[in-house]
Amino acid sequence: MYAVIFRAQIKDPKNIDSTYSAMAARMRELATTQYGCIDFSSVTEGESEISISYWESMEQISAWKSDPEHQQAQGLGQSRWYRSYHVEVVKVERQYQSD
Repeated sequence: MYAVIFRAQIKDPKNIDSTYSAMAARMRELATTQYGCIDFSSVTEGESEISISYWESMEQISAWKSDPEHQQAQGLGQSRWYRSYHVEVVKVERQYQSD
């Protein structure tokens, strides 16, 4: 299993519009329904945002990265919403949980 960790600094949290929220919801839906994303979590606090998605394969991640709608969202992120961002793709070596 792999995790994609996306961290961003938001340009101006007060000016995040409804387009941003709709795009974020659409990207989550697309990742989970068409590309096999297992789980997708996102949190914003002040100017910082972090999203973590989990995947079974690097091929799924590559397909997701190449999706035309996702590329459009990336372009909007770079031009309108984010001051900076950082992406890490990591292999999950171990996991455990308590219910």
